[in-house]
Amino acid sequence: MRVTEHLAKANETLISFEIIPPKRGGNIRELLDTLEDIVHYNPPYIDITSHAAEVVYEETSAGEFQMKIKRKRPGTLGICALIQNKYSIDAVPHVICQGFTKEETEDFLIELHYLGIDNLLAVRGDDSGYKKATKFGRTVNVHAVDLVKQIHDMNRGKYIEDTLVEAEPTNFCIGIGGYPEKHFEAPNRDIDIQHAKEKVEAGAEYIVTQMFFDNNKYYDYVEKCRAHGIDVPIIPGLKILTSKNQVTSIPRNFYIDIPEEFANEITEANPEHVLEVGINWSAKQVEDLINNKVPAIHFYIMQNSNPINKLMKKLNL
Repeated sequence: MRVTEHLAKANETLISFEIIPPKRGGNIRELLDTLEDIVHYNPPYIDITSHAAEVVYEETSAGEFQMKIKRKRPGTLGICALIQNKYSIDAVPHVICQGFTKEETEDFLIELHYLGIDNLLAVRGDDSGYKKATKFGRTVNVHAVDLVKQIHDMNRGKYIEDTLVEAEPTNFCIGIGGYPEKHFEAPNRDIDIQHAKEKVEAGAEYIVTQMFFDNNKYYDYVEKCRAHGIDVPIIPGLKILTSKNQVTSIPRNFYIDIPEEFANEITEANPEHVLEVGINWSAKQVEDLINNKVPAIHFYIMQNSNPINKLMKKLNL
């Protein structure tokens, strides 16, 4: 079922999760344990992140440095198939611009289509330091809106090779990212929201927000999106803070603010009590969001289900 269909049929706020593939050569057992935990909460869909190749420099025996291209977290496609076939839960793979040509993206989308995966999140992706050169006629999607347009074209049966006759249309439900505190590259929030509108006009059907820790920023973002004519569902994204280091690392890496009250609570707590503080803060966010009848709540849990288990128990969900 498409994500938008799940949202339309729901009588209450839905709960969904986002996980990350293991690193190359890593053990998938931890991820499987996480899946076994979160499926008990009956999520309608689970997101799986995707990762571009990265540039790494390795020192040779001669003492020279050699550039190599590596994809540190392969496996998105296989995990999607596992989730849909083993658990009968809709998988939402992330499809990214960075590190992939349009031709490679089309191949990935065809494989998703053959597997019966009808949902995806289209994002630009972080700069990995590796930009695949355009050669031999191969092209890249520079921005997320370009990726949305490519996917929407395939939904209409339009593939890169325009000589294809009677190409089978896909049926992807396209989600995009949203930024209650604006994308760090946008000069201001109005322009950032205008970029979101362009993606919706290009074919995106719902928005999942970046994590936030102040619900008022989400409500204000939704209001401004509506004022700009964006009428698709806007799903809030939440993360449970679990360590003191995150008070500085999350703002630094994700360009978001942590409310002073919350930051002080985390900073002043004993290390063994930090998780409890994080869960209590998330619980207040969830209760408020549910009371305000948001369509769904999306949790960024990666590969650690322990915090979400504690939160769900506290909320009796």
